[in-house]
Amino acid sequence: MTTRVALVGGTGKLGGIIRDVIDRSDGFEVTAVLTSRSGLDELDGADLVVDASTPAVSVDVVRAAIERGINVLVGTSGWSEERIAQVRPLVDATGTGVVFIPNFSLGSVVGSAIAAASASFFPSIEIIEAHRDTKVDSPSGTAVRTAELIAAARADVGPVESPHADQRARGQKVASVPIHSLRRPGVIARQETILSGPGESLSIVHDTIEPARAYEPGIRIALDAAREAHGIVVGLDSFIDIGISRTVPVAEIGGTDENDVTGQVARVTGA
Repeated sequence: MTTRVALVGGTGKLGGIIRDVIDRSDGFEVTAVLTSRSGLDELDGADLVVDASTPAVSVDVVRAAIERGINVLVGTSGWSEERIAQVRPLVDATGTGVVFIPNFSLGSVVGSAIAAASASFFPSIEIIEAHRDTKVDSPSGTAVRTAELIAAARADVGPVESPHADQRARGQKVASVPIHSLRRPGVIARQETILSGPGESLSIVHDTIEPARAYEPGIRIALDAAREAHGIVVGLDSFIDIGISRTVPVAEIGGTDENDVTGQVARVTGA
């Protein structure tokens, strides 16, 4: 049975990558592509809505899909825990499934998991993320997700130390973690999580080099998961076994062969 997909933001950078993946995937067919000029009634008839729009539009798209009883895969940035909580009652009432993916890159997900696994050992943790100057939101959804995972992992030891956090130059605090956002030409996506303790530091860095190649395995995993999802699920790490002990539950689904991390670079360094 073919899953009919309504793709919102299909003419954008991420939307174009997602559409290409869908077109080459068995069992999925893009039946509607929504742009800024489209009405949300164009979602009608879809089996799955994939949202690759903008943070300002995304909440309306998600609500419209849920109200129609259609599952949603959300690749749009800006969905923090607080924002997700706003749509949770509607999801519970309709029995639909909404999958939020802050980053489709497997390397990015692994980097965030390593940061969370290390978080309880270091009192000071900060995140520096960089994206191209056309990215309209900050901090990035990936940085927000990483900070939330760090906070969950530190539930027993408390928030991170962030002196002088009242000063604007110290970044925006998310779940007690300062995040510093760079928006500049010449970069695609880069995140560094710096964990510091007495006499040492640990840096976890992920660079996206070729988005189309880096995101494809994660998009395939997310598409398969989203059409069968129930309730709210956050993060690609919910569908893959990274092999790192975490405090965040992992959903168990069928395996995948799409474990290629071509197009991205991740590294961990200590000093």
